[in-house]
Amino acid sequence: MGELPAIPGMAQLWHHTVGDDRITIAVIDGLIDAKHPALAGAKLTPILDLWPGGAASGRKAAHGTAVAGVLAGRHDGPVPGVAPGCRLVSVPVFAEGLRTSQLDLARAIDLACDAGAHVVNISGGQLADPSEAEDVLARAVRRCREQGVLIVAAAGNDGCLCDHVPAALDGVLAVGACDESGRPLPSSNFGPGSQLQGLLAPGNDIPVALPGGGVGRMSGTSLAAPIVAGVAALLACLHLQRGGKPDPLAVGELLRATADPCIPTTGPDGAEPADQGTGSEACARYLNGTLNITKAVTAVTTSSATSSATPSADTAAPSPAGAPDALTLLGQSAEAVLTLSCQSGPQPGAAGGCGCSAGEASLPAPAAAASAPTAPTAPTFATPAPAPVVAASPISTGVVTSAEQAPSGARRLVYALGSLGYDFGSEARRDTFKQLMPHVDAGGHSVPGNPYDPRQMVAYLRENPSEAKPLIWTLNLDLTPIYAIEPVGGYSPGVYERLVDFLERQQLAEDNTAFVDRVSVPGTLPGRTVRLFNGQHVPVIEVNLNRGLYGWSVASLAQAVVDCGVPEHNQRGQAGTPAPSGATLNDAVADFLQRIYYDLRNFGATSRDRALNYAATNAVQVRETLAEALGRGMALQNIDTEKSPYGRPDSDCWDVKLRFFDPENGKRAKRVYRFTIDVKDVLPVTLGPVRSWPEA
Repeated sequence: MGELPAIPGMAQLWHHTVGDDRITIAVIDGLIDAKHPALAGAKLTPILDLWPGGAASGRKAAHGTAVAGVLAGRHDGPVPGVAPGCRLVSVPVFAEGLRTSQLDLARAIDLACDAGAHVVNISGGQLADPSEAEDVLARAVRRCREQGVLIVAAAGNDGCLCDHVPAALDGVLAVGACDESGRPLPSSNFGPGSQLQGLLAPGNDIPVALPGGGVGRMSGTSLAAPIVAGVAALLACLHLQRGGKPDPLAVGELLRATADPCIPTTGPDGAEPADQGTGSEACARYLNGTLNITKAVTAVTTSSATSSATPSADTAAPSPAGAPDALTLLGQSAEAVLTLSCQSGPQPGAAGGCGCSAGEASLPAPAAAASAPTAPTAPTFATPAPAPVVAASPISTGVVTSAEQAPSGARRLVYALGSLGYDFGSEARRDTFKQLMPHVDAGGHSVPGNPYDPRQMVAYLRENPSEAKPLIWTLNLDLTPIYAIEPVGGYSPGVYERLVDFLERQQLAEDNTAFVDRVSVPGTLPGRTVRLFNGQHVPVIEVNLNRGLYGWSVASLAQAVVDCGVPEHNQRGQAGTPAPSGATLNDAVADFLQRIYYDLRNFGATSRDRALNYAATNAVQVRETLAEALGRGMALQNIDTEKSPYGRPDSDCWDVKLRFFDPENGKRAKRVYRFTIDVKDVLPVTLGPVRSWPEA
């Protein structure tokens, strides 16, 4: 049986600490039943501003509740958790009847970072090679690594030499599952990425909390991952106890370094089961080794400091509490999205969710009817009342202590770039537009209006401006909706008029000076979502002013920058290099904009991303920079954003840095150009002149 107190070294770790509320663990999973007896009094903060809430019921909520119980179940409750004293942040990215994309997962990771997570647990993923991970997901993982946040992700339960993302992405601690004897579960994945940066942890027959107060048992990498995440959080707590600064990334490296390595067997009489092979083949299933809590605790307690160096397809064994006998959470859809499916396979009409039979989908009875395991002999732990529901990254209210909570209902600013679209939300609304739109002439024949034709829609909205409100206006990255735009307040008619104008200009020929292929949308996230016609839920941006709502094309914006003229002091170029021509400067500005749109595309919800997006819309700001750099014979290498050391009182200032290099002389020093942007307000603003210096 996979009792947590029986895991070697766990009792020793609990002797030192059962958690500290200064350490935060983010759970990116399904909804969590916070009323479960195992989580009573847990310091749990749900982030519900980007996904629909509702009752914590169904298979995905069962998965989320199980993972949360393994992480933070109180020690005097029915299901003891690894780190009940740590603070938990729930980001429910998996929901019944919905498909979860890599883009959604990236958004959830960003929210976890904004919420101050030290450790992020992701008991899910998509069966894919690391090179197949979408750029937005890879960037979110990279951001965590840059900010010192440890991501712990399940390796997956396909039982193959295959990788899951994000587990296989660089910097993530991948976790496979083993039984009580330390042998890999046959279902645990062992792809090259997981072998490089992963380890095994107990994941067989683990006691879990289930919605409605029930208790069951589950097996798989989804349960092994929170065990490792909880241990990592407790080791970070030990750093705090000893007066050090928590370094989750160093803890992750420590867990890998102290894992017990596999010792290859050489024959059929070895210790390995016949179905897992022998020698190096069998050891591949062990990844970097098996979790050794005792070694890790000893390393921390004997050292003054350590320097930084589809939800998974899990199975639930039958339990007296009536837990589901099959709880598979597997990401493998043809549309390259993260989905959940039952072991018996999706049923017709499942709409991307689990279509199980009534018997499989039934949840256990309340705790009173459940057969709870015997309470462990670990220290009991009492926690205060749960934290309120708050936004992940509210508008700053000044410097506060880490124990203070953000005000309830605080809204996040957003400054997003993309293309404009519209949606109906339902067949009834679509048919209403079709009924009301006038007939059009097609080859001499009168045919009903087509609400999907943007040109016809624009003509209809010009005649009937009030009809713009029933539409769901969307902001898209490429063809994927990421936000729903909702004008509010007294200026909403003007905002709708501007949206209709942008939609019309998007239909023009690209060489038309009025053509628009990008819009900027500044606003706030009120914490609501809208369901689109295809079933996708997207967060709402509320826009209450025309200010900052711009539309442009790359070609037109680049030409506008060129029309401003090359700065006089750069008209002769540098070091004998001729001054850049208008065409050269035009190409350079276009390259800069395309870099932000496609290489650095983002949701515009973090301060860093808002500063970067504003740099794109305010391209005239970079005109002088590009002109001077091109005059020096240099080319753009990369674009960085970092927190500015300069900050006015009650500001949020970020430096956008453009780094240039000499493509013909690699030994020549690079040159950095920096301008500062304050993103405190809905519409960001640039501060001071552009600064420049050479960089070795």
